[in-house]
Amino acid sequence: MKLVAVVIALVLATAGCGAAASPSPRPDGSPVPMTSPTATAPSGGATDAPPTDAMPAASVTPAATGSAPIASPSEPPSFPIPASVDRDFADSDEMRRQRDQLVDSYVASRVTDERVIAAMRTVPRHSFMPTRWLGDAYADHPLPIGYGQTISQPSLVAMMTELLQLDEGDRVLEIGTGSGYQAAILAELTSEVYSVEIIPELAGIARVVLDRLGYGDVRIDRRDGYFGWKEHAPYDAIIVTAAPDHLPPTLVAQLDPDGGRLVIPIGPVGDVQVLWLVTRDGNEVAMEQVLDVRFVPLTREEG
Repeated sequence: MKLVAVVIALVLATAGCGAAASPSPRPDGSPVPMTSPTATAPSGGATDAPPTDAMPAASVTPAATGSAPIASPSEPPSFPIPASVDRDFADSDEMRRQRDQLVDSYVASRVTDERVIAAMRTVPRHSFMPTRWLGDAYADHPLPIGYGQTISQPSLVAMMTELLQLDEGDRVLEIGTGSGYQAAILAELTSEVYSVEIIPELAGIARVVLDRLGYGDVRIDRRDGYFGWKEHAPYDAIIVTAAPDHLPPTLVAQLDPDGGRLVIPIGPVGDVQVLWLVTRDGNEVAMEQVLDVRFVPLTREEG
């Protein structure tokens, strides 16, 4: 990765740094695969932006193998929990074959952490998306999950996860629960996973899916991700799955001052953004530029 000479003082009362930066190649110099049939990524970049056609609303209807949520150790939910969801929880030999093929073709050549690779082979991505998209579940591009949001491109999920450098027992915060897929990958690496989602319907669906798949220890709350989840800070790592236009100082403040790591896309809405690895050392913050990306914007509370 190209190290950008950016070391800033931690100033909690300001809006942080801007996003202006030049593109940076991936560590191995290879292009990020982008095969979405409805959205084109910037050259050399990756995208989690939704397709340009009409986005289907995430339906809350009975699925073939859906069920009521399993009891979770989390606090009483701050969002509605649907009785059933439009998801397929069966993990057939064919689904596992497709998942292995995805990892072999797009993940294993781009990350070196064997624990991340194993997590990508384990978590059934198809169970985190509406059933209408099952045929594309193991293609390496984002897919719509409703409410203007997507389930992320698998190779990008793997790369961002590896940047966090998680060890078992690390406390990690995800900003933007979305489908719940990234949270499940994190839960394969550490038992302390916290996730916040501003859209209550998505938070409820993700809660059902994670519980149904055995990830009930993941704690979810409905809140504005810009402000993180202060009650459980400090975090060894924070991952942001939607793009603000600047570095939120509130998230930096919630990093462990002894080497806390933040992976975040920063940039303007609808344009190329830059994925950054941010590390905190006391009151100093170092920013390392990773690659060009295109994410959906970070949704904020109105008013």
